[in-house]
Amino acid sequence: MKRHVLIYGLIGGILISVLKWTEYRFLVIEHSFEIYGGLIAATFAVLGIWLGLKLTGTRQRVIVKQVSVVKGVSVPASETFVPDERKREDLGITRREFEILELIAQGLSNREIAGKLYVSENTVKTHSSRVFDKLGAKRRTQAVQLGKEFGLLP
Repeated sequence: MKRHVLIYGLIGGILISVLKWTEYRFLVIEHSFEIYGGLIAATFAVLGIWLGLKLTGTRQRVIVKQVSVVKGVSVPASETFVPDERKREDLGITRREFEILELIAQGLSNREIAGKLYVSENTVKTHSSRVFDKLGAKRRTQAVQLGKEFGLLP
């Protein structure tokens, strides 16, 4: 009985080896071009993903600490800043437009401002363009700079 099991196992092992060898021959020898093409494609896909992540990595933010200068003596900007309400009214900037200008100065996008104020993104765009017109600015950065020069922003 042991002899029959041993012979049956040996024949089964030989048959499995022959089948695996023919499978190997079929895959590697007859389809080598497709296998090599697939390996090259996978290599370039991994390389492309890695390069894309490197090029579009997270941007570094630069934080600038503002310091007010009073007659040659530097005073930290930690003192409370009071915006020039008279200048805001002279320019015709509404409170909502001023609020949006402050959020622009904080570096928020239109979508982030809309989410924070619970308004639509188009409303933010409208208020932003009105503030730009009233300040005489063409871009967000220019509007923030003019807001600082007019004493509206810290």
